[in-house]
Amino acid sequence: MGILCSGASDIGRKRKSNQDSICVDHKHNFFAVADGMGGHNGGDIASQLSVKIMPNYIEQNSQLEASILMKNVIVEINNSILKFAEEKPELHGMGTTVSAIYFHGPNLIVGNVGDSRVYLVNNQNIYQLTRDHSFVQEKLNMGIYTREEAVKDPQKNVLVRSVGFEPDVNPDVFNYRICKNDIFMICSDGLHGKVSDGDILHIIKKYLKDPGTCSLPDIQQTVLELIKQANENGGQDNISVIIAVAQA
Repeated sequence: MGILCSGASDIGRKRKSNQDSICVDHKHNFFAVADGMGGHNGGDIASQLSVKIMPNYIEQNSQLEASILMKNVIVEINNSILKFAEEKPELHGMGTTVSAIYFHGPNLIVGNVGDSRVYLVNNQNIYQLTRDHSFVQEKLNMGIYTREEAVKDPQKNVLVRSVGFEPDVNPDVFNYRICKNDIFMICSDGLHGKVSDGDILHIIKKYLKDPGTCSLPDIQQTVLELIKQANENGGQDNISVIIAVAQA
């Protein structure tokens, strides 16, 4: 199975810096989005440190079972951020989200902490594979309001789980059996917070009409169109998008 993948990160229209970072590791078919948080440029450092660690850790620990590898790399990132912050007290409290996918044989390994997301597009439908670790999601779990109502919650950016903020991290890790022509998208909340799932699906269907024959430039254009739409809808946050297509 061949994997075509492209990604990009954009500062958006309102922020002074980009605290998002992306990992596009074609060698190991490992891809991730990290959305940093914390003052004094701490978010930049946390997300950049995350994507720097990933390829090296995968390279050195490829003998591990894939799900364990996914969990361990996120734990390694957590420990590294904490250590870095200990050495620079002004960065105390920095952290990041991490949403990652790892193509391993016929399976996709998904890892997630925070509110960046992994989506699947298949058979003209879009599915959110990850669950946000946010205060709003906790309210949704309790049935306090609907997903549509949650968009208006002023606490929608408050996380209940992140990487690098506490000594222990508990990532969600699971396997998905890949189907031919599956399209996977990883994104920060700068995209999914400004572009609805329906509009994301519309753009992907428009530019990736046939996943089985699409090209890398097609995927690159789709990524840029999604970022463009988020900016047109306000662009209040940094925007990061990775799209990977599984071709036979």
